Amino acid sequence: MRKIITFLFLIPLLTLTACGQSNKKTSKKETNTMENVINKPGNPYYSNTDTKKLNVSNAEWQKILSPDLYAVAREADTERAFTGTMWKSETKGTYYCATCGNKLFKSDQKFVSSCGWPSFFEQENKNSIWFKPDNSYGMQRTEALCGRCDSHLGHLFDDGPEPTGKRYCMNAISLDFVPDAIATNSGNSETIVLGGGCFWCVEAVYENLDGVTKVVSGYAGGSVENPSYEEVCTGRTGAAEVIEITYDKTKTNLDEIFKVFFTVHDPTTLNRQGADVGTQYRSVIFYKNENEKKAAQDLIKDLNKEVFDNKIVTTLEPLKKFYKAEEYHQGYYENNKNKPYCQMVIQPKIEKFEKVFKDRLKK
Repeated sequence: MRKIITFLFLIPLLTLTACGQSNKKTSKKETNTMENVINKPGNPYYSNTDTKKLNVSNAEWQKILSPDLYAVAREADTERAFTGTMWKSETKGTYYCATCGNKLFKSDQKFVSSCGWPSFFEQENKNSIWFKPDNSYGMQRTEALCGRCDSHLGHLFDDGPEPTGKRYCMNAISLDFVPDAIATNSGNSETIVLGGGCFWCVEAVYENLDGVTKVVSGYAGGSVENPSYEEVCTGRTGAAEVIEITYDKTKTNLDEIFKVFFTVHDPTTLNRQGADVGTQYRSVIFYKNENEKKAAQDLIKDLNKEVFDNKIVTTLEPLKKFYKAEEYHQGYYENNKNKPYCQMVIQPKIEKFEKVFKDRLKK
């Protein structure tokens, strides 16, 4: 470890500009790995294997679901087209109802449509989705609803590809997705939640580390249940911008995850990273168990001795719950590479990571 510590901070840390940009909220979903392991402890009706019909009132759903998901699922709202990356994603995996966990589609039933919403030509089985006429807004359409919880998913059209000629036009917020690669390697998968300032920056770095299978931007800590981006930005919720990293233990480990973390942000500045100021930008590790806590403590101790002149102020906090951020935050750098913030702040961080960890990049 001493060898790695000696070169962790060879390149000066960047001065950040604020990442507080406002966009329309879309979805917050908490997805883990494998079949039936999407973790939504606040939703007692959620299951990826139980197909028993649910009879839950909207009043009850409103207590459980985030406001943006409730608006679409229970009030038949429609999210903005071209939101996030799900509509054009070709990753192999399974799509579930974000409200109840019902299996809806496999990726081999999906096609990339120019409409800007996730589109499928066939449903998982005849009972996974049901339909009814929708004559709202002066149009005649066919509404698609979850076969288990009756939540609004989107609409069915007759302009899809062969062999069915159908287009299931779905709202991305109504869907949870589990990649096949993660499901296959589930026995070797582990997660860790970290916060190092703007989550756009940290997410973009870890997407390039070999062994990391998934990175999700979100929120953790604080006292507000399922906070929105706007609420977190006020600094009054106590929540921090964080990322949830899923990694393959056969390809990387917690020690390396932490070393990348302490390389790509400044852990010596209290509640700030450059121009991003507030407790929501604090340097923090949310640990799930004593092993994660001790690994972080040991590395911090060594870094304080060998590397930093100023004391590390990274907090170690028990993870109570991780909330996935709105969909437009996911893959932000990948979707907005030409924006000034991405070019001037995120790209140099990625270049620093690639230089220090050049032998650990995804091929």
